[in-house]
Amino acid sequence: MVLEHYISDLLYRYNCVVVPGFGAFLTQKNSAKINVVTNTFSAPNKSIVFNRQLVSNDGLLVSYVSNAEKVSYETALVKIEKQVKTWQEILIQETSLHLKNIGSLARNHEDKILFQPANETNYLTSSFGLSNFNSIPVTREVLKEEIIEIEEKIPFVISPERRENRGFRPYLKYAAILMLAFSTGVTGYRAYQQKNTNEQVARQNAEEFVNKQIQEATFFDLSPLELPTVTVEATTKSTAKVNAEKDAATHFIVAGAFRVKGNADRKIEELKANGFNAGYYGTNAYGLHMVTFDSYTNANDALNALREIKRTQSKDAWLLTEK
Repeated sequence: MVLEHYISDLLYRYNCVVVPGFGAFLTQKNSAKINVVTNTFSAPNKSIVFNRQLVSNDGLLVSYVSNAEKVSYETALVKIEKQVKTWQEILIQETSLHLKNIGSLARNHEDKILFQPANETNYLTSSFGLSNFNSIPVTREVLKEEIIEIEEKIPFVISPERRENRGFRPYLKYAAILMLAFSTGVTGYRAYQQKNTNEQVARQNAEEFVNKQIQEATFFDLSPLELPTVTVEATTKSTAKVNAEKDAATHFIVAGAFRVKGNADRKIEELKANGFNAGYYGTNAYGLHMVTFDSYTNANDALNALREIKRTQSKDAWLLTEK
């Protein structure tokens, strides 16, 4: 049985592995390191230390050996005790005891055991695949600043031709001012025209949006109305006729509402040309002129006509009932 192999397996998962009657191997996490002298980068790892005082059996190593060797717990414990006895004899007779992937143990003249960990194995699982490497030093060049001397005084000569042309300079200055003023005026006029155009378009869009919202603000249930049964006492013919006329209601199918009366009139002519008995209803609470497709005295006829108009003419049509 190679006991150090099982100890190495457990060191990947546990920070302390106790060998009963011998001692304990403990691990401690270390962060990555950089050696500025050798330019060596070391990955994060676990360092191993040995504690001779921890000799009590905690069951971890024995249970692992029992499962790995397919033997009972007692048999595994006996095997470990035999291996420990062999290690102790080696430490007494020889100079050192080497445990593969763990380290070397040696007894000094004071009968103390010294432990030298093996560095070739990294027991930190999060650093799997990372290895130490050396980096080539980066040589940075230092750029020297060159100072350029500039003459403090630069001699210049005024030619006679320039002196003769000096009289034209005021005219050039005035011409430049006029050009600047003209370009500023043109730019301002274009901006003013663009602003008026944008305001007109925005006003038109707002009116169309308000008209649509007003039309959609009234909802009407398109399902047939179920009217309750009404018992009417017999009265004279004249009284019944008056009551019928009083209770009768007119149903209008509204085609739209317009802010300008002329637009409403054009809509009426358009609907009449399409065969509708269109008419002008009047203004609503918002001051908009309302145009109707037709009017009905029977509610069922009005609902049927509204469904047909919504299907073939306008989905925005709605029903207005007036008593």
